[in-house]
Amino acid sequence: MARQTNTRLREKVIYSIFVRNHTKEGTFQALEGDLDRLAALGTDIIWLMPIHPIGEAGRKGTLGSPYAIRDFRGINPEYGTLGDFMHLVGEIHKRGMKCIIDVVYNHTSPDSILATGHPEFFLRDEAGNPTRKVADWSDVVDLDYSNRELWKYQIETLKIWAEIVDGFRCDVASAVPLAFWREAREQVERVRPGCIWLAESVHAAHTMAMRRAGYYCAADTELYDAFDITYDYDIWPYFEGCFQPTGTLREYTALVNFQESEYPAGYVKLRCLENHDQPRFASRVDSDEALRNWLALLYFEKGTTLLYSGQEYAPRHRVDLFNADDAYCDMRLDLQPYLKQLRQMKRTLPMSACFQLEAVEERAVVGCYDGPEARVRGIFDLKNAGGSVAVDLPDGTYTDRITGREVTVSGGAFDLAQAPAVIG
Repeated sequence: MARQTNTRLREKVIYSIFVRNHTKEGTFQALEGDLDRLAALGTDIIWLMPIHPIGEAGRKGTLGSPYAIRDFRGINPEYGTLGDFMHLVGEIHKRGMKCIIDVVYNHTSPDSILATGHPEFFLRDEAGNPTRKVADWSDVVDLDYSNRELWKYQIETLKIWAEIVDGFRCDVASAVPLAFWREAREQVERVRPGCIWLAESVHAAHTMAMRRAGYYCAADTELYDAFDITYDYDIWPYFEGCFQPTGTLREYTALVNFQESEYPAGYVKLRCLENHDQPRFASRVDSDEALRNWLALLYFEKGTTLLYSGQEYAPRHRVDLFNADDAYCDMRLDLQPYLKQLRQMKRTLPMSACFQLEAVEERAVVGCYDGPEARVRGIFDLKNAGGSVAVDLPDGTYTDRITGREVTVSGGAFDLAQAPAVIG
């Protein structure tokens, strides 16, 4: 693990915001008006997707992807000014929350200030033209970290932002050399002690594809040497398989348990049901009860919980990254009171204890925290199937940590009509 990693990050909730689509105005100033609600929801850390100017060359859609950045040190004028941004961060801090921003260091837009001012910083094809490792990412060109002058520029940029914000979510972190991230973390720590480092680690299939093509790509086990938190993409295909004929709950829970034994004892995973690159989770499940059970499992799992803008209203509409859109156009169900209960439950979990999930007949999951300090069980009816499941707690009445209601274990079994519940 990174030496400075605070394992209490497992207790935190991150709320991801695309400034353009979070409010009608799409500005920093307008976002301030939503901070009280987000704090009340139980948000600990606000993650702002890229706040920088967007390139025009090769632009996708009418407004372009926020991940095709023209100037790492600038502010997107559509969102406001640097002063507006600093005021927003100040208001986030006033409410006891932290702010992290996206760092997109694998690539820039083709017309970025680095592409025009420092062409030597970029990956080149055989003809000498700027190129990219992923052909579909047609609105960007990739940086070449064999140039140590690029390291100096990028680290200096991080130090500039670290004067303002509390940490960084690093896009496609696996594609940037780990040695760079180590040096960046060491230098940034002098500016912002306790800076939070979240890596978008990539799918195993992406890692293998990059390596087959002869490119560098770090695994999650490597990234923990420099980062505090990594994505759950190492097992994401198995999570998606729970909603497809090709996969099972048993496979997914087996991989979650493998993480517990494979990663360093202090590992922190980012747990999510959706993000800006994935479908809205409510579109994957057949009922609101199943949705509530999956949300309860999300908060129960060992790791940092991620909510994506608008998720608290169970939308099925996927927000467009390249055009004007509204993250709140599909306010189907108000889950805010429930998410507040889940947030309180999460604070009671003994996350230093051993964590394990068990699938029950492809219809439910029983989660376990076991350690000298506590034994806690979570029961989740993920398929809305009903029936009962075995629970290894003494028979009796328990207080559900989510709702405060009384639930029972009888004959070593738990009636799934009481689910979701966290007891012990």
